[in-house]
Amino acid sequence: MYNYLFSFKFGIKIRYMQKLTNKEEEVMKILWRLKKAFVKEILAEIKEDKPHYNTLSTIVRNLEEKEYVSYEAYGNTHQYYPLITKEAYRKKFINSTITDYYDDSYKTLVSHFAKEEKISVKELREIIDLIEKEK
Repeated sequence: MYNYLFSFKFGIKIRYMQKLTNKEEEVMKILWRLKKAFVKEILAEIKEDKPHYNTLSTIVRNLEEKEYVSYEAYGNTHQYYPLITKEAYRKKFINSTITDYYDDSYKTLVSHFAKEEKISVKELREIIDLIEKEK
């Protein structure tokens, strides 16, 4: 489930998203793409390091406990669907990655990719053009 923080100042509980494991993220990516799926359908989408059905079922139940997914029951089987959008998850953890690894600096982040040759000068100019058009 979501972890909760209690604010003594305001007397309220504040929930926050837990970081997912690599396997949980892989399952979420499949659910975001499929919108709804049974465990066997998720399993069919996994290309490498295919887990055992029961292992995958446990991963999906963990996602349910963390409140990332819910399900519709059809007898003994469950069809799962995401409760969190890909965009909400990405925004939360991209921001924390930038804070944790790039000293909260987008400039440092972009320069890292430029040094690693992951972004070209042409792409950087396109980004600058987009920013200037937004102003």
